[in-house]
Amino acid sequence: MADVFISIKDIEFGETKWIDTRFSLQDAEAGKRKYIESHVTGAVYWDLEDDLSDMTKSNGRHPLPEKAALTELFRKSGLSIGDHIVVYDDGGSPFATRAWWLLQYAGFKNSFIVLEGFDALKEAGFPVDEGIPKPVKTTVSPEWDETIHAPRRFVEETVSGETASILLDARSAERYRGEQEPIDPIAGRIPGALNFDWEQLKIGGLFNLDEGIKEQLHGIVNPAVEVTVYCGSGVTAAPLYAMLKQQGYEKVRLYVGSYSDWISREETEVERG
Repeated sequence: MADVFISIKDIEFGETKWIDTRFSLQDAEAGKRKYIESHVTGAVYWDLEDDLSDMTKSNGRHPLPEKAALTELFRKSGLSIGDHIVVYDDGGSPFATRAWWLLQYAGFKNSFIVLEGFDALKEAGFPVDEGIPKPVKTTVSPEWDETIHAPRRFVEETVSGETASILLDARSAERYRGEQEPIDPIAGRIPGALNFDWEQLKIGGLFNLDEGIKEQLHGIVNPAVEVTVYCGSGVTAAPLYAMLKQQGYEKVRLYVGSYSDWISREETEVERG
């Protein structure tokens, strides 16, 4: 089992760099309000739409930012490649996993996701305050890991049988089968994809690291093969990516554009049923 999630009991406040990623898909300002009200002392805030996505792009609902923008984010956040970085949200949410994936993509391999979330950190006695930190800007150069990223072209090649990757859809079974689609204009899935609803990764509102999850995942996709995960907008696929890595899957990619990018071209085929 790989170390992706970290429990509060295993965190040492000392040399840790903290990143707060609280957000709400129903209220885009909610996370910022929470952060301003209270956050772990020294934590910088990364917003899903302002920092972790490029909302000016049209390839999906939460497109991947350009590398130059991400590099600037890392630098102004005071990060260095070797830093011990801990990312948190409210616990059981997809936002810390999205930030963690971007850190992994950029080469910050010593980064982890807090399993329990902010309220538990506060209750456990970690220092919190309202102060906005001013990190010393670094000149860090990311070490991009393209082996964990699936651009659209890679997914197209996978659908046409040109790669050995297995597509895994993190949305609900109803959306996967195309029976309902509350967000995107076309119902269905990327052809050939399997399904594992990311909500199944949780128990009691938090991500479940028990052996049962490993057994469920193994029942869907062999850990020896490469897996490419996607969802609707690339956000809720990030927890599935993180859990696959936690459970020992070595070859996993994230299609950040996800289904909303897949259906953005008229000629694109989808499957239903």
